[in-house]
Amino acid sequence: MKKTITLDTADPVSILGPGNRILNELCTYYPGLEVSGKGNELSMDGPADKIADFEQKLKQLTAVRSRKLNLTVYDVEDLFSGITSAPVLAEHGNAVIVHTNEGKAIRARNANQERMVKAYFNNDLVFAVGPAGTGKTYIAIALAVRALKNREVRRIILTRPAVEAGERLGFLPGDLKDKLDPYLQPLYDALGDMIPSRKLQEFIAGGTIQIAPLAYMRGRTLDGACVILDEAQNTNMGQLKMFLTRMGTNAKFLVTGDATQIDLPHREDSGLLRGIDLVKGLKGVECIFFDDRDIVRHPLVSKIVKAFDAVD
Repeated sequence: MKKTITLDTADPVSILGPGNRILNELCTYYPGLEVSGKGNELSMDGPADKIADFEQKLKQLTAVRSRKLNLTVYDVEDLFSGITSAPVLAEHGNAVIVHTNEGKAIRARNANQERMVKAYFNNDLVFAVGPAGTGKTYIAIALAVRALKNREVRRIILTRPAVEAGERLGFLPGDLKDKLDPYLQPLYDALGDMIPSRKLQEFIAGGTIQIAPLAYMRGRTLDGACVILDEAQNTNMGQLKMFLTRMGTNAKFLVTGDATQIDLPHREDSGLLRGIDLVKGLKGVECIFFDDRDIVRHPLVSKIVKAFDAVD
């Protein structure tokens, strides 16, 4: 059987790859099927069932491309392995997101983590709010590392409001990274699980992974980045608006926080829940609310949270 199809794109290289690299990788999974490309047209010659499956995989690859800066041969592998496939994660949320340095698979461990993963792949802005120990920050880091490894983004940007220093870091010793490190240590810990130490230091030194206090985000436009705002309950409405309006093209924003652990002088100044109320109905925004049933740390943590909540 012979068939010719036309790619629905103005730039066939964005799908087939430079020198047809992506196309050639895809063809390795279809022995006995001859495929040739010219411009936007692909000609196929082989069994009908292989042609039909090839077309389906090409459509899936085109859908992946719509969410990424560029395709890689790893995206082709994902289509057939299903292990870290974006479509699987977008639909089910329970596939492997990424592996730790020891090879341990990181995947959603409860229903709300699954919702968070699905929300990430179907939206550009995701809020994850809930008590300590629910894994919301760890999943956010895993999603960011996956996006970087798969070249869906060019960089990861991590930020936290340095409330204890009143966002005035000048009096603290060292450079900007030294000043902020104590406030970002939980994020470093998660990154260190998923990226080898030497590589992590290279990423930080080269700007691929950037550490920035919230106060220093003003005026930036963040393109091609996965950006995580942690401890967002310690932002006021003005800070949260400033952060959210940094979003550029091909960017993913993840906002995590615990509304029960506000460190601001006046708890009512927190803009997290009020900000969510303002944007939760917008297309491209999703909010996931965790509770004590989602806690994945030591079993005592869930009991501790319940005890403190009862007093509050």
